[in-house]
Amino acid sequence: MIAARAATLAGTALFGIGLWQFAGGVAFHAKAMLAQILLERAWQRTLAGEAHAKPWPWADTWPVARLGAPGIGEWVYVLADASGRSLAFGPGYVAGTAVPGSAGNSVIAGHRDTHFRFLQVLAAEDTVTLETPDGRARTFRVGDRRVIDARHAQLLPANDGPMLTLVTCYPFDAVVPGGPLRYVVTALAQER
Repeated sequence: MIAARAATLAGTALFGIGLWQFAGGVAFHAKAMLAQILLERAWQRTLAGEAHAKPWPWADTWPVARLGAPGIGEWVYVLADASGRSLAFGPGYVAGTAVPGSAGNSVIAGHRDTHFRFLQVLAAEDTVTLETPDGRARTFRVGDRRVIDARHAQLLPANDGPMLTLVTCYPFDAVVPGGPLRYVVTALAQER
């Protein structure tokens, strides 16, 4: 009787813990999807001329670009910074690199299991599009895709023209987040 009750209690506890973990995972993805809807509204205000259009009143970031892979139907809003609190809502512009759409190498980082999951299906010669707050769109052609060890590799190749470097954690199906490996996609601007 006591053993059966203990087994029932342990099973209930394990079920509760599993349900809690599952709900946390669902909440993470739901937050990422809801944020993209709110960011889309903020992006429309940005295109209309509003500077630093916050997606929600307490936000400490705002959209600075819209990035897409039209060939596979993926579009995301790039946030003003790549801090951990911002990356939960969308990919972020890495400060100190070229402003998205300008000359030089613009680095954008995102999570592998939400907004930048599509990077794993981009192939060499695929195109990505970057829209900037002035309403212009620029097409970039994917060149290099590689896995690097962030502890040892140089991430920022030099380039005089507009270039995108898209970075996410690797491997895409990792159970434990983080780690030193990064999946890096570089894309060069196409001539107009």
